[in-house]
Amino acid sequence: MTLSRRHFIGSGIATGALLAAPMVWGQAKPRVVVIGGGAGGATAARYIAKDSDGAIDVTLVEANPIYTTCFFSNLYLGGFRDFESLQHGYDKLSGGGVTVINDMATGVDRDARTVTLAGGQVLTWDRLVLSPGIDFKDGSVPGWSLDAAEVMPHAYKAGPQTQLLRQKVDAMPQGGTFAMVAPPNPYRCPPGPYERISMVAHVLKERNPTAKILVLDPKDKFSKQALFEEGWGKHYNGMVDWIGPDFGGNNIEVRPGTMEVVVDGEVMKVDCCNVIPGQMAGRIAALAGVTDDSGWAPVHPDSMKSKVDETIFVLGDSSAQGDMPKSGFSANSQAKVAAMAIRGELAGSKVFPARYSNTCWSLIAPEDGVKVGASYEPTPEKIASVDSFISATGEDAALRKATYQESLGWYAGITADIFG
Repeated sequence: MTLSRRHFIGSGIATGALLAAPMVWGQAKPRVVVIGGGAGGATAARYIAKDSDGAIDVTLVEANPIYTTCFFSNLYLGGFRDFESLQHGYDKLSGGGVTVINDMATGVDRDARTVTLAGGQVLTWDRLVLSPGIDFKDGSVPGWSLDAAEVMPHAYKAGPQTQLLRQKVDAMPQGGTFAMVAPPNPYRCPPGPYERISMVAHVLKERNPTAKILVLDPKDKFSKQALFEEGWGKHYNGMVDWIGPDFGGNNIEVRPGTMEVVVDGEVMKVDCCNVIPGQMAGRIAALAGVTDDSGWAPVHPDSMKSKVDETIFVLGDSSAQGDMPKSGFSANSQAKVAAMAIRGELAGSKVFPARYSNTCWSLIAPEDGVKVGASYEPTPEKIASVDSFISATGEDAALRKATYQESLGWYAGITADIFG
């Protein structure tokens, strides 16, 4: 089935007409504060405000007035989209009853139910939604830190880093070497690093055909591996070398000052290096005290409610929920479940059984798109996959083109669903 914008927006777990709650007169509105304005946070804020019909006061805290989606940013690197097409504002959310504050949340007091912002403002809440995405683990790649990101970009938080990585790829000398240090599990968007390799290979094939690409990977397997390796062989034969743990991919050091990578003791000179470090929940989740030793925030599978605090919900990349990948689609799906649960608790609207879904599309070459996805349901232990699918190797060109076109419809639909 092809996903159009209209189908995507209409296929959420609940529509506003179905779940709208009546206004409760004669008492102060309950207050919801949402931290993080991406696929999880903005969706939750929009659905809580829209479907409660004004019965709940909703405030969204997001540091950036313009949000750049990490999903589809690889297509910018490959020259298939312009940068502005990834950027979205919050005007429609503001017009839809959400108070949007462009500031950084710096502290959460769970006892007082307050959020402190960098500008000094203190917000009170009856329910708090945390959807801060990811932060990076210090020391996960020896020799690399955030201070080195201007030399060896991560480009795994979309924005200036994405533009910087593209500039560095474009500036590579003829016959040069591009290296990626891939992240350990778990991390944002499992196929993302390998789609990025495909997009860099596409650019180099056109402009720098004798260049080489090294993928230095601590994992012994990765998402859509057979599909990517088939595509690399077909479209970029001999350009991409994947170096897994058997050949030193789990023993990597980088030297930004000399543009070198050290693979199991062997020093290699490179011309562009993309370091994607180990990841954890966005730091405000740790400051709120809802993460565990893994660095992620465990949640109840039927609601996305924190297992530490019943008044806090954690969405998207930051959550530890089970089988769902850390993706924009997952965050959007989880946000609708959380929004429904919050409206039920604060405004008395009906709460339906939770259902979740996800699809991740990847572009390997022009009009060669592949996908993987699943449907999910809560169990007592986790959100569990109940039905899954993946593109097959050897598919014909017409099907791959249709898959790519489907992804374009999805992007238009989900960004409309998130930002209004």
